[in-house]
Amino acid sequence: MANVVRLVLPDGTSREVPRGTTGAEVARSIGPGLARAALAVKLDDQVLDLDRPIERDGRFAVLTAQDEAEALELVRHDYAHVLAEAVQRLFPGTQITFGPATEDGFYYDFAPPPGRGPFTEADLPAIEEEMRRIIRADKPLRREVWDRDALIAKWRAEGEHFKAEWAAELPEGEEITVYWSGEDWMDMCRGPHLPSTGRLDPEAFRLTRVAGAYWRGDPARPQLSRIYGTGWLNRAQLEAHLARLEEAARRDHRRLGAEMDLFHFQPEAQGSVFWHPKGYALWRTLEAYMRRRLDAAGYVEVKTPQLMDALQWQRSGHWGKFRANMFVVPDEVPTTDEGRPPVSGAGRWMALKPMNCPAHVLIFRQGQKSYRDLPIRMAEFGCCHRNEPHGALHGLMRVRQFTQDDAHIFCREDQVEAEIVAFIDLLDSVYRDLGFERYAVKLALRPKERYGTDAEWDRAEQRLRDAVRAAGRMSPEYGWEELPGEGAFYAPKLEFHLTDAIGRTWQVGTIQADTVLPERLDATYIGEDGERHRPVMLHRAILGTFERFIGILLEHHAGRLPPWLAPVQAVVATIVSDADAHALAVVERLKAAGLRVEADLRNEKINLKVREHSLAKVPILAAVGRREAAQGTVAVRRLGGQGQEEMSVDAFVAWLRAEATPPDLKRRR
Repeated sequence: MANVVRLVLPDGTSREVPRGTTGAEVARSIGPGLARAALAVKLDDQVLDLDRPIERDGRFAVLTAQDEAEALELVRHDYAHVLAEAVQRLFPGTQITFGPATEDGFYYDFAPPPGRGPFTEADLPAIEEEMRRIIRADKPLRREVWDRDALIAKWRAEGEHFKAEWAAELPEGEEITVYWSGEDWMDMCRGPHLPSTGRLDPEAFRLTRVAGAYWRGDPARPQLSRIYGTGWLNRAQLEAHLARLEEAARRDHRRLGAEMDLFHFQPEAQGSVFWHPKGYALWRTLEAYMRRRLDAAGYVEVKTPQLMDALQWQRSGHWGKFRANMFVVPDEVPTTDEGRPPVSGAGRWMALKPMNCPAHVLIFRQGQKSYRDLPIRMAEFGCCHRNEPHGALHGLMRVRQFTQDDAHIFCREDQVEAEIVAFIDLLDSVYRDLGFERYAVKLALRPKERYGTDAEWDRAEQRLRDAVRAAGRMSPEYGWEELPGEGAFYAPKLEFHLTDAIGRTWQVGTIQADTVLPERLDATYIGEDGERHRPVMLHRAILGTFERFIGILLEHHAGRLPPWLAPVQAVVATIVSDADAHALAVVERLKAAGLRVEADLRNEKINLKVREHSLAKVPILAAVGRREAAQGTVAVRRLGGQGQEEMSVDAFVAWLRAEATPPDLKRRR
């Protein structure tokens, strides 16, 4: 039986085929329809080209377009290769580098020909058309194994210096493969690929943009042109994706931030936000809400230093893991002498904190703690800094200065499950108050590089599983999933992924059960037995960072925040100047009731005022003219509504107060 392999099919049946039979041949033996639909095959967890010989036993499946996730990975990889071939055909002398599939498409990095500048978006239509020509040519995609030295020599002879460098660095003994497109173009690749370019839909992709990128991600290396595209199984999927992109652009928080006059960025403070009065009103409202929720949940609020000695970060373990993203400063007085560097570098290094946890341990260590004192739930709206690369910065979503809704719960082993369950319930309530009805729960497991023993990690991971089960969130409804290798270096973590109004997911909340940091920083409490014990430290956040969460919140609501969150809850606008005094009196009544309101007394038509305040996403507009002034009323219009309702001023104040009451305060009444 040495020349036979045994394949177990998805329905549990098995069949034996001669060793070396290709996946395509097995698919044909199952049925002609399956053979026509086949894109690749899967042997255990390995995806293989259809023409790869099968050399071992295993679980066998034929992949078709019905296996959408794996099919998309395949076609996007192929689109990237077709992109590279098209660029080299149109622009001879271009060097190719890498071209992976991405979450919704693909990209490829190129070194343009000598004497030509970087590629631009003006080049994309011609490249797209050449890609379609290659796809329609239905060129076979063929795998070939090469000798390392022969491949390096070929790349060098053809001027492909980047590919030659990469081939030379591949591990000794690793099989090196290339894929031919027809007989005249090839690229170094592990695969797998579709059988031919014709299996791609020529109308199911779009090149989207061009950006700069460095070779191997190193700013000291040559700069390349990165061409991005989006690729799908069919045109309908592409059009649906483009519609989602259009909607996402309409909801872009940077655009909304400008329209609503909330914040801006500028080069003098890369990656830091300039909050305008209205934006900071939103921030303060969200912060006040979170503070009330934490107070009610038994948290104590603290404030810790921005700048700490690097020695503390070394003790905690962060120095070795995060130093590349930390802002460090020497502990010395700068010189004012002209011609000399401001600092000598001889002082001790200090660092702006990238997170709050080590400082919270230092507070916990002040004074002796007893088992009776636990749990201690220590919260901080802590301002932190991380030295993110300029190219990674993205509006509020990726910044250098940020504020976390951070907290650390110091507890006993027997309290861990109850504390995590209570946290999940709090998080669930907060998300629903903020308008998010769906979220997924994922468990990020031990990474390859970590502190602590396997036994400690086993316990920590199981604690989180048990807590999620006890909280009733380990079900398909909550998208329960385990993520191998994605935990922090000191602890596994639960991640909470919000789904927004247009179906995007955002990882925001987290909780981690950590025994490593209390050990490294010598945190102890006196147990019931009179001995010293290490607390379990639960690192937790609900919003993640205020900056990013506000960005998500704006995009989720498309700027139309509920009245309790809106920076300006209502505008009282005049139709004629004769109503100015009445408008101001209404505004004063509303302000006295604690509401955020403005008057618009400009000598402009009311339709213009309605349009402008609608663009600024003001939820309530109250119009007043001569009739309203005479009757002591207002004409109330909701954002996005067609009609309006006339109310007395007293009724309007009472109604708006009810509309603008935060949900946690409503529940108290």
